[in-house]
Amino acid sequence: MSLRLHNNLTRRVEAFEPLDPTCPTMYVCGPTVYNYAHVGNARGPVVFDVLAALLRRRYGKLRYARNITDVDDKINAAARDQGVDISVITDHFAAIYRADMAALGVRAPDLEPAATAHIADIVAMIEQLIERGHAYAAEGHVLFSVATFADYGKLSRRAPEEMLAGARVEVAPYKRDAGDFVLWKPSDADQPGWDSPWGRGRPGWHIECSAMIAALFGDTIDIHAGGVDLQFPHHENEIAQSQCAHGGKTFSRYWLHNGMLNFAGSKMSKSVGNIERVHDLLGKHPPEALRYALLSAHYRQPLDWSDALIEQSVRTLDRLYGTLRDLAAFEVEATIPVSVEAALDDDLNTPQALAEIAALAAQARWVIANSGELGSAERAELANIKADLLGAGLALGLLQQDPAQWFAGDTSQDDDARIQALIDERTQAKQARDFARSDAIREQLAAEGILLEDTRDGVRWKRG
Repeated sequence: MSLRLHNNLTRRVEAFEPLDPTCPTMYVCGPTVYNYAHVGNARGPVVFDVLAALLRRRYGKLRYARNITDVDDKINAAARDQGVDISVITDHFAAIYRADMAALGVRAPDLEPAATAHIADIVAMIEQLIERGHAYAAEGHVLFSVATFADYGKLSRRAPEEMLAGARVEVAPYKRDAGDFVLWKPSDADQPGWDSPWGRGRPGWHIECSAMIAALFGDTIDIHAGGVDLQFPHHENEIAQSQCAHGGKTFSRYWLHNGMLNFAGSKMSKSVGNIERVHDLLGKHPPEALRYALLSAHYRQPLDWSDALIEQSVRTLDRLYGTLRDLAAFEVEATIPVSVEAALDDDLNTPQALAEIAALAAQARWVIANSGELGSAERAELANIKADLLGAGLALGLLQQDPAQWFAGDTSQDDDARIQALIDERTQAKQARDFARSDAIREQLAAEGILLEDTRDGVRWKRG
């Protein structure tokens, strides 16, 4: 069965066919790093981590980017309140974000572009839009002219009038049309800013992702993903400015959106105040149980988040790890079952994949309970089940601990391996002269209390 994904652009489940069959491309909208991420922000990274692993298995390679928004009015406000440079805020919370995602089993993307590192690309794209008649400068601002893009609204399937009615639109005398959105805005002396043809200023939010994608991947990518709350205006605006800057070329061929988390009947949101921070949850619950809970509903559907859901996920993992403990005598290599791959090929049907895992564990328990003394046939069957269980878990980022670790609540061995993997990645980044990534990994580890020492014999680390 070939991989099929629900493309929000067409509202259909479609066979996925990458432009380059040897290496698909995927971009996921990442965090704005001015505060801790809430658990709703973690659903996309967890779900699309499963997709990234699936794409790597299918095609051998993947170029996967998840950005960092490190210039934003909320970041500016936090920096102003604390009397520090914005980088102090963004470096701190970016490191915490990476550590929290890693604890949830989310692997680092291949590329992690930051908006402030792509200001030149942003300015160049804005210049293209002005030159092509799709943007205009006014009072130190540059705005995209929505009226120049006939397909505006094709992703959210709403008329511009309807979209404006449901959105917070800045009313400004310098706008030609109320729906025109900001590409560049002026900065005063107390705000971060960069030189540009329109004066010292900073980019608008939407242009950042478009410019970073163009710089990393070119005009067209295979998959663009993020939360459904980004569909309008963020993704709608990305399509408009990217296609207009690139002569009408398709921006993203597949659009994937994960549903929101609901808490006590309402959408989880910082603005509402009904949030649970990932950082806090990780201190109270097993990280793997949080990941299981985030995968327990289909990614396109809302997910009702509660303590009961977490407790149920813990109990389920108790049963699964208990089964693996009962199968400890069998030394096997993980093999991903066809049924689990088929579930994931069906638009990332993680609930079905989890059901397949439960069925495997139930089958193992039945064989153990009904076989008495195990013969060669039963032993072979149980060995195969264990291999499938481990492989199914691997496909979802689950069941990779030793059962004794799970029941002891001890993840130190896994954490040591994760820390060493980050140190190895930092070493590779330094060798490639990617000092921004190298420094970011050091910051991430420092936020976790991990101290690094560069020596002649390599990197040593210790917990502070």
